[in-house]
Amino acid sequence: MRVLSLALSLLFTHNLIAQNDNLDKVRSFTAKNEPSIYSDFVSFLQIPNVATDTPNIHKNADFLARMMNAKGIGNVQLLEANDKYVPPVVYGEVNVPRATKTVVFYAHYDGQPVNAATWAKGLGPFQPQLLNGRYDEGAAIQSPAFPLNANWRIYARGASDDKAGIMAILNAFTAIKKSGISLPYNIKFFFEGEEEQGSPHLGQILSKYKALLQSDLWIICDGPVHQSGYKQIVFGARGDAHVTLKVYGPKTPLHSGHYGNWVPNPVMMLAKLLASMKDDNGTVTVKGFYDDVTPLSSLEKKSLSAVPDVETALKRRIGFAKEDMTGKSLNEAINLPSLNINGIESSNIGTIQANVIPVSATAVIDLRLVPGNDWKRQQQRVIDHIIQQGFFVTEKDPSNEERARYPRIVQVTRGIGDNAERTSMDWPVAQKVVAAVQQTTKDPVLQIPTLGGSLPVEDLVKTLNTKFLIVPIANSDNNQHAENENIRIQNFREGIDMMASIMLIRFQ
Repeated sequence: MRVLSLALSLLFTHNLIAQNDNLDKVRSFTAKNEPSIYSDFVSFLQIPNVATDTPNIHKNADFLARMMNAKGIGNVQLLEANDKYVPPVVYGEVNVPRATKTVVFYAHYDGQPVNAATWAKGLGPFQPQLLNGRYDEGAAIQSPAFPLNANWRIYARGASDDKAGIMAILNAFTAIKKSGISLPYNIKFFFEGEEEQGSPHLGQILSKYKALLQSDLWIICDGPVHQSGYKQIVFGARGDAHVTLKVYGPKTPLHSGHYGNWVPNPVMMLAKLLASMKDDNGTVTVKGFYDDVTPLSSLEKKSLSAVPDVETALKRRIGFAKEDMTGKSLNEAINLPSLNINGIESSNIGTIQANVIPVSATAVIDLRLVPGNDWKRQQQRVIDHIIQQGFFVTEKDPSNEERARYPRIVQVTRGIGDNAERTSMDWPVAQKVVAAVQQTTKDPVLQIPTLGGSLPVEDLVKTLNTKFLIVPIANSDNNQHAENENIRIQNFREGIDMMASIMLIRFQ
């Protein structure tokens, strides 16, 4: 028994030394080739990538396919849904002789919609710019010298979410290949183009290409590292669903002086309705909203207890004094379902405001879900709450008869959604991934049960019967989904390291 234990210890030590040696080779290659890596990244960021912009989305896909072919990736192809206007998945594979394991590396090339007017002066969503700091204090670097400063940042839509993930994956593979390092398992690349739209056609694509996509694990490169700066492996993602509410007022805008106090104002009605959905402690008051939450396991609770407390500094950086859910830490809050108001729209304000009672007011509600929730049931709970507040609910514009009959009318549009999924923390393969990423840093690698954001993981689990882990690389202050999105140079470099370390895992 002691002989076996000693042999296993020696084998582990040998593998650890080999892993460190290989990572040194990867880092050396990446450093020598940083100018071309940076140039390719900038070229990629220059292509607009809003998912509804079909011509440019296809330019992104074509750019990726050409790059993957140039890197020697095999069977590069566009996986398309039945509708030709749906953004394609860019796919490729590397098969290793006699390998028994296959891992899919996932990231998405589409980005959130943009409003160029909200970006800081000198920055544009699709004109990548290198700054020597944050946009509110940094200066532009016109002719960068290499190696780039670790704290410089590249600004552009998709810089962190999620073109950085794609480039980290592809450059990790290139560094391994060009350094003469043997891959221990088969790799598949899967780059989606519709994630920021909720991946409405992903399930269709996964079903259509189910045989091609068989694997043992999906590595999802998306999201930020922990706010402490520590790297993290995330075992799950929240689900997501939307509900759009349109409250009706008069059929035409009315003079607020002549008709105020008599004709109901839809903005006020909507505001009161929304306010009824949460109490002063931030708890959602919709009946049954938390009833079906699956509690965290003891192992998941233990992992959260090891997460550094960054909340005081984070509140100061973000700029608020008191958390929404009274007494809940950030990690406690994101492991509960949430109800958020994404936006409200009605009549004009500012230089084009008018003294009127508007005809309608619209709000979009974002429902984040955790394991145990069902997105359709959660939407219905919100609708039931609206009915309890005295509203007549319709799916279309109200008729004159309905306007005459019902004092409060709201049109409800249900968006599509998906449920939360989570991989077990005690899965041995997952712990090998944690150990691999640990080789890239002297700091602890955090293990987090659930990512605050949402990813299309339900489709992976249900359609392909596979498991997944999320390996984020972006800096936590990357402004994803907002103006001035950015990626810190050191985070990008470390992203390549992390993807390479995972590609070199020997699972047997």
